[in-house]
Amino acid sequence: MVPRVWAPDAHVVELVLGQNRHSLARDRDGWWAADVDLASGTDYAFSVDGSPPRPDPRSAWQPTGVHGASRVFDADAFAWSDDGWRGTDVRGRVLYELHVGTFTPQGTLRAAIGRLDHLVALGVDIIELMPIAAFDGAHGWGYDGVGLFTVHEPYGGPAALQELVDAAHARGLGVCLDVVHNHLGPAGNYLSTFGPYFTGAHETPWGAAANLDGPGCAEVRRWICDSALRWFRDFRVDALRLDAVHALVDESERHILAQLSDEVTVLATELGRPLSLIAESDLNDPATITATAAGGHGMTAQWADDVHHAIHAFVTGERQGYYADFGTAATLRTALTRAFVHDGTYSTVRRRPWGHQIPRGTDGHRLVVFASDHDQVGNRAQGDRPAATLDAGALAIEAALVVLSPFTPMLFMGEEWGTRTPWQFFTDYTDPDLAQAVRDGRGAEFAEHGHADASGATDHDPEVPDPQDPATFERSRLDWSETTQPEHVRMLAWYRTLIGLRRAIPELAAGDLAATAVRFDHDDRPSWVVVERGAARIVCNLAAQAQRVQLRTDSALAVLAAWEPTGTAGSTIAMPPRSVAVLA
Repeated sequence: MVPRVWAPDAHVVELVLGQNRHSLARDRDGWWAADVDLASGTDYAFSVDGSPPRPDPRSAWQPTGVHGASRVFDADAFAWSDDGWRGTDVRGRVLYELHVGTFTPQGTLRAAIGRLDHLVALGVDIIELMPIAAFDGAHGWGYDGVGLFTVHEPYGGPAALQELVDAAHARGLGVCLDVVHNHLGPAGNYLSTFGPYFTGAHETPWGAAANLDGPGCAEVRRWICDSALRWFRDFRVDALRLDAVHALVDESERHILAQLSDEVTVLATELGRPLSLIAESDLNDPATITATAAGGHGMTAQWADDVHHAIHAFVTGERQGYYADFGTAATLRTALTRAFVHDGTYSTVRRRPWGHQIPRGTDGHRLVVFASDHDQVGNRAQGDRPAATLDAGALAIEAALVVLSPFTPMLFMGEEWGTRTPWQFFTDYTDPDLAQAVRDGRGAEFAEHGHADASGATDHDPEVPDPQDPATFERSRLDWSETTQPEHVRMLAWYRTLIGLRRAIPELAAGDLAATAVRFDHDDRPSWVVVERGAARIVCNLAAQAQRVQLRTDSALAVLAAWEPTGTAGSTIAMPPRSVAVLA
């Protein structure tokens, strides 16, 4: 590898190899290069105008952490065995979000390979890895990464990611990688030493915004796009989930997302397999998934948080914070048939109208939905899972509403067996001052709301776990022994059944929003819900007593699956307390 680095305003840039330094030559575009070829495994760093040695902004490997030297990684050295893999498009597939550090007792990418067969048996199509870019400390959520081109060393480094992807493809599983372009973490971020990667013209909730439209932005945009393309090319991932794209403030003529989308389309043609981009966006704007040729951002799909809020508030009864506008029958109907509840309507928490309507004919598979994810669990003060407070019937109802929806469903690790292990907010910053600031900030966030979670929902236990305490991290590890316990075995079987039905019944797999209807017995606080998906029916009884539910069909319906035994389906069906049945 010939070491090169962009530092447009520097006067002197040196390549640091151990105790030796070599001056680099500058070209007209502000790139500095050395007249040497570094072998794979060589450690190196850069010094800019006499600065301490800093990692390469495009470092592929940080074996000693984010503050140490970079190491040359030969991405072509791996012997792939997935030549028969033809790829998979995320739309309509079943996704499974996991955090590498807590998914297994070992917390590594290689250890995760040992659990892939569990996911295949579950019926998962694509695993979505929470961010694995290098960050400060040994463990954390990963959204404070500072190395967009590298893999966190405690997870196994870049070679381990190639091994995981290859193993997943061998089992028919696609791999989606969660990436963060809107900000970098507070520790180990040395980009400003090299050039104008950030701008004071825009702000994000995490500080200065990426420089996407100011002087020098062309190379910053190139840095972002090249990092994304690298995951597809060198690691053969099938999709990227782009974190909080609403924080990518870009007032240039061509938005960075449109640029990335077009470049990924070109690469997909070159590689001969589909490549997907999933955007997390708070804007409820269909422009995110509108084609770039039509003026949109060209994303393959986007998260639809409103569906989570509508189901969660409806089943749990929580109404605080951003759940204030959710929980009614009307909002659940809107969410399950149009995805965006706020589609130009007034948002109480934002204090203004919010969002835009999904155009008629939009493929529902372009919206990713879930009953749980890392944010909706981890941003609660205690990080408590739904299973900590909901009974098994309620969990079964939530699962059916998500998995059999006209959208692209996603599960959060352990959800499939109703795990009770919490998913808490944890960090491992090595700077004591930063660590204390995180502790103080986390405590103040919940103290301000009377120990409420991020949605405003009050927890039963007011104590907020210390993010820096190793015990907080350890509590968040999945407990795989739960999968042998009868109540969890039953829930796991239910999820497998639902996913199997989604694959087997065309109406349940379809993304046609117009073919979905939702009925209730009452419009205020209904006790039963029927979701009509073509000729199929998902019947939910939320009441604590048995009741008969009208089916509104002239066809004979068979009960394909039920949580709690049900009566024969005719024009009505007898539903036990806290139960759900699938008919077709």
